[in-house]
Amino acid sequence: MKVAWIGTGVMGRPMALHLSDAGHEVFAYNRTFEKAKALEPKIKAFDTIEACIKNAEVIFTIVGYPSDVKEVYEVIIQKAKKGTILVDMTTSSPTLAFNLYQKALEKGLKMLDAPVTGGDLGAIKGTLSIMVGGDEEVFNKVLPLFKLMGTTITYMGSAGSGMHAKLANQTVIAGNIMGIAEALVYAKEKNLDVNKMLSVIVGGSASSWQAANNGPKMIENDYKPGFFVKHFLKDLKLAMEEKGELPLVVLEKVTQAYQTILDHGFSEQGTQSIIEYYLQKMM
Repeated sequence: MKVAWIGTGVMGRPMALHLSDAGHEVFAYNRTFEKAKALEPKIKAFDTIEACIKNAEVIFTIVGYPSDVKEVYEVIIQKAKKGTILVDMTTSSPTLAFNLYQKALEKGLKMLDAPVTGGDLGAIKGTLSIMVGGDEEVFNKVLPLFKLMGTTITYMGSAGSGMHAKLANQTVIAGNIMGIAEALVYAKEKNLDVNKMLSVIVGGSASSWQAANNGPKMIENDYKPGFFVKHFLKDLKLAMEEKGELPLVVLEKVTQAYQTILDHGFSEQGTQSIIEYYLQKMM
């Protein structure tokens, strides 16, 4: 199958390579051309979106912010050939996803919103969880491609449902990662061995992916990004916008905390750097 891939960053690069490794003909575009060019010869790089998508049967996008999604789809929806399937894997606005779905239909295109969770390691290993919104018939056509990138692929419902599912997922992560940071700070304050404390957490009912993967990084003050603070805060703010009148107290508090560490210069650090909110007493 001929596939265009827009966005070859930390997540997009390995995901596109999985498709190429499986024998699909993949074309890539990235705003920074060198990042797409680095994928050659496995993947053909293009310096414009229009050239990249010209012969594609399926177009995947995974970019940074809703504004980026809107920008790339202004080109894609105008230039993609009729019948092409569009798949946005960015964590973006459910409202925007629904609007783009409608615009795509008007142009004879099909569209899915399919954000992912599992981080950069999941992208590299091909073990992502993918939540999909849109028409189920279209989902079934793309499913073989999704299976090359993830191990848990779930059809969530109509257009925008994938994005809503991802925001619910991010709300869980928000409470979880904040709780781990608080537990480790508490343990340190009470003169406990924080490594032993983390072993207790990971070995019991409080265990989670965040505890096992980001807990050790918090202890070592290793803030290299798997997932940037700036991108996680974007997700949390999207959830805040979409929640309406729901009293999501944990989401509200964690959003405030991440805004604070971003304001203190942690924008380009990993989400595990939230522990600095406590260590530096930013509250």
